[in-house]
Amino acid sequence: MREFSIPALAEIPARANLAEGVFRRAAEQPQAAVFRRQDAAGSWRDVTAAQFRDEVVALAKGLVAAGIGIGDRVALMSRTRYEWTLIDYAIWAVGAVTVPVYETSSAEQAKWILADCGARACFAETAGLAEMIDGLRDRVPALELLWLIDPAEPAGSPSPSSPGSLAGLIASGSQVSDDVIAGRTAAAKASDLATVIYTSGTTGRPKGCELTHANLLADVRNAFLGPLAAISDARDASTLLFLPLAHVFARIIEVGCLEGRIVLGHCPDMTALLPALASFRPTFILAVPRVFEKMYNGAEQRAISERRGAVFGRAARVAIGYSKALDTAARPGLGLRAEHALFDQLVYRKLRAAVGGRAPYAVSGGAALSERLLHFFRGAGITVLQGYGLTETTAAATVNRPDRNKIGTVGMALPGVALRIADDGELLVKGASVFPGYWNNEAATKESFAEDGWFRTGDIGELDDEGFLTITGRKKEMLVTASGKNVAPGILEDRLRATGLVSQAMVVGDGQPYVAALITLDAEAFGHWKERNGKPAAATIAALRDDPDLTAAVQAAVDDANKAVSRAESVRRFRILDTDFTQEAGQLSAKLGIRRSAVAKDFAADIDALYS
Repeated sequence: MREFSIPALAEIPARANLAEGVFRRAAEQPQAAVFRRQDAAGSWRDVTAAQFRDEVVALAKGLVAAGIGIGDRVALMSRTRYEWTLIDYAIWAVGAVTVPVYETSSAEQAKWILADCGARACFAETAGLAEMIDGLRDRVPALELLWLIDPAEPAGSPSPSSPGSLAGLIASGSQVSDDVIAGRTAAAKASDLATVIYTSGTTGRPKGCELTHANLLADVRNAFLGPLAAISDARDASTLLFLPLAHVFARIIEVGCLEGRIVLGHCPDMTALLPALASFRPTFILAVPRVFEKMYNGAEQRAISERRGAVFGRAARVAIGYSKALDTAARPGLGLRAEHALFDQLVYRKLRAAVGGRAPYAVSGGAALSERLLHFFRGAGITVLQGYGLTETTAAATVNRPDRNKIGTVGMALPGVALRIADDGELLVKGASVFPGYWNNEAATKESFAEDGWFRTGDIGELDDEGFLTITGRKKEMLVTASGKNVAPGILEDRLRATGLVSQAMVVGDGQPYVAALITLDAEAFGHWKERNGKPAAATIAALRDDPDLTAAVQAAVDDANKAVSRAESVRRFRILDTDFTQEAGQLSAKLGIRRSAVAKDFAADIDALYS
């Protein structure tokens, strides 16, 4: 059993809460920009600390007038946008509890969350979402109030149950005094519940993770005072939030920016992400691995389509070699430095410009990013700091530091966090950012904690002599082949996804004689591949699934992935699927993790074919 911990840099006072940060910022720096909002013309406009406070107070008054009490659960179903953050802080200002619901959730998923948490009210972004929530009222008895975020009202004559508007809610609170909101905010304690976040999960019904004000404040204050201080202290520090705010990683960014005095922008449309990054020009980026994989694959495919594929390939190899040399005593040699300088002008500078040109650092969490891409981005001038955490640990439990970045690991413990590797290899975590339990689920809470108070993460990990953590697999996702070999599928899947042609991969083989994989193709990369290989432009994946050239291209990706494991763990057979895994079909979680049970059910015939 191995342990590692770092003392806390920030202790959270018993009377601290999240909403007080809004008032503190407005009192200390009323004219400082805390947010930037994109207008219809695409320009970014500042929202000052004083303006944000006034908007939070106005909305909080509306909530009080509507009867929202201390501890009431208020659901929020919307894409990532400025109003999400505004509503979140207004809910906290009146002592209530925010319950996020992914805007991609089905009616059945939304019903479960609203009913399980006993939500009294709900904010819905669009008329369509509001109509769906309204249709659930008979199955969600506690739900009394429904408000629409978008200004457009639903078509047709309003019914008695039609949702109210955000503007109408604000207007309804005009007679509530400022003192009422000040009193509600002052009454909130650090130990009070701030949010219930339902884990997207890969099996079974989602569980509601209870996170307190202290949990969120402990995580962000210790992160930005310690490991990420160099990032948050940068001049004019800013970041663009495009991850779903229903996910704990995005909530930590939201809270961390206000607490760390970092200007925050919101991007609700992932298809418009690159233009938004280029115009917002963040000083650092926070994302999940799939975003970085898409950035690399997109740049590679564009280069190939412009007949510069060989140049990009050489530039990638130089960037990776340069980054690896930084970790050696010899450092990059003269020849490598010269090549690196050349490709900086030809390739790397354009890549940095695509994300605004001002972000030397990025933080990646939610899943593993391949070492190859970590080295590539560092060599190209964007150092990606990999971290690790779960909803139950209030996002980050570990992270690499700008001055102590060990590629291949997820970094060291945040200040105030203790790590332990149990005898069976499971990672256990303890600290102020660890949640108190699951909402209305005492059995699951008890099962998740060891007798001495350590939280069982379900992940298998290793701690080196310096305290750097490496995650090697999921305890429940470990495959055991018919010969008894334990296989961690994540290692192979991460490496396969890093290939431009591959979109998703799921390794199978539990109880089988060998390891195999289901593989989906990236639609854009597949189009470029057809053009390069003389295939008909209209040909579908289904039509070319058994094409020798396509099979050889995917086999090359599999061969590369197999280099990371022993022969007994290697993928022996694969099957190219006609369609990609999607959130809508329930095959991917909100953070784009594979829901194995759903995929195994939907593609059972394909799995059977791998062993026939």
